[in-house]
Amino acid sequence: MKKKHLRRMLAGGMGVLATAGLGNSLQAQSADALIDKLVEKGILSVKEANEMREETDKNFTTAYQVKSGMSDWVTSFRINGDLRGRFDGQYSSNPNFVERDRWRYRLRVGATAVIKDNFEVGMRLGSGDVDNAAGLTAGVDPISQNQSFQNNASKKGIFLDLAYAKWTPINNRDWSASLTVGKIENPFVFSDMVFDPDYTPEGASQQIAYNLSAKQVLKLNLGEFVLDELGGSTQDPYLLGGQLGLESTWSKKVATSVGVGFLGITSSQQLTSTAVPYINRGNLRYVGANGILGAPVHGFNSLIASAAMTYTLDSFPLYTGAFPIRPFGEFIHNTANSEQNNGYNVGITFGKAGKKGTWEVTYRYKYLGGDAWWEQLADSDFGAFYQDKLVALLPPTARAAASGYWPGTNVRGHIVKASYSPYDSLTFNVTWFAAELIQEQNPGTDSNMNRIQVDAVWKF
Repeated sequence: MKKKHLRRMLAGGMGVLATAGLGNSLQAQSADALIDKLVEKGILSVKEANEMREETDKNFTTAYQVKSGMSDWVTSFRINGDLRGRFDGQYSSNPNFVERDRWRYRLRVGATAVIKDNFEVGMRLGSGDVDNAAGLTAGVDPISQNQSFQNNASKKGIFLDLAYAKWTPINNRDWSASLTVGKIENPFVFSDMVFDPDYTPEGASQQIAYNLSAKQVLKLNLGEFVLDELGGSTQDPYLLGGQLGLESTWSKKVATSVGVGFLGITSSQQLTSTAVPYINRGNLRYVGANGILGAPVHGFNSLIASAAMTYTLDSFPLYTGAFPIRPFGEFIHNTANSEQNNGYNVGITFGKAGKKGTWEVTYRYKYLGGDAWWEQLADSDFGAFYQDKLVALLPPTARAAASGYWPGTNVRGHIVKASYSPYDSLTFNVTWFAAELIQEQNPGTDSNMNRIQVDAVWKF
């Protein structure tokens, strides 16, 4: 009885201590270390230690709910985020391009509540450049959260980046299935040739996974996104898609992934430059008499195929842990058009940064035809120089853009990225882009661009 009473006292005490910092991971690790020490000294058996851990968790949950004021159906609450500082330089051999050097930051802070009955509710706030949003119909850039240092240190904006609810009704040894609605994380596992990494769509997604075996998982991702809501019209533009992937672990050293997907946009004639944010360029568009760009000429029903293999070495010089080598490739084809409708992204990555003492180097070559995909969703960092024509000389349809650097589609070139993590929380990146237009806006002009980005990223 005394031993059982002692165990309960210890469990209660550790539960209260663990909540002193509202779930600090170091305190939780200390509680586990103490229990392990009691087992080592013979004070507790392994069974009693496991029971104590369960009691500690229960006491922690109770004390946490009291201290935080959370409802008793909230089982956990997490806060996390990241801060990225960046130098961004854009340079061109074309004398008509005005070179730029920018200092920028991106801040994201999110909170997630895990709720009984397999629910999760989350939100995230992020920075956004109000100064460069004057040309948007509302909000800020949907595919970038960068904020430039400018305007005599004016106060900067914080905006809603995520607001979602997730339900996971199935989660067992063989199957898992979830439904997410709201402003959500992108469910599709495509490269930045298809979706900029900062894009957080609005709508719904469904994710289903089936374990074919201990070494193979079949995954299905579905998404239904609202691109715009039009008053007085029943032809709102939507993005509908699906992706089927197979992840396989063949041995300790070899793993592969293959996938096929489809992305289609309904009512693409509603995607005019004045209706939705006009950030990227590249699609063939209708041009009005006043020079204002209309909707894309072609629709978007794009097929996407991808494959990757990871070979892991036991060790590598100047690298902590096992060393992965990963060649990869992705291909996109727009069935709604017969010209400039293909794109591909191929490359190889050595290593993987993110943990203390790890690094990675990646080389990619990317080619994205002007009408292979909707320009407004592609990577906002990979672009080239457009040299404008007089509006009067433009045909009724054109890849029209004002002079300057523009990312999007109709671009091809090289990307080299090197990353190093001196700590678990900090990663340094250097990325070089060397790109040009596939079809010049003004034939015979120099569209080549070099872009350098130097980042420091802190995770918390």
